Amino acid sequence: MSLSPEQVRRIAGLARIELADGDVEATRAKLNGIFGLIEQMQAVDTSGVEPMSHPQDVAQRLRSDVATETDRREAFQRIAPQTEGGLYLVPKVIE
Repeated sequence: MSLSPEQVRRIAGLARIELADGDVEATRAKLNGIFGLIEQMQAVDTSGVEPMSHPQDVAQRLRSDVATETDRREAFQRIAPQTEGGLYLVPKVIE
């Protein structure tokens, strides 16, 4: 696939990128190079290749799921302006 200079200008306009007339050809060459690389990757036969979540076989270290803070809910409920049934009451802002 090869882009025309008009297509490059249109893409730049859609992306809200100001592109000077002198930069159109260089940008066109770069975009055409990207499209060429995509075509090469699409030509590779990937049948039988299992999808991976990461290119390397690594495991992420996870911390144990343990509560480290004390439960201070009652203290926060006591200092709240208004509560009811364990919930904070706030003024109605939408009619």
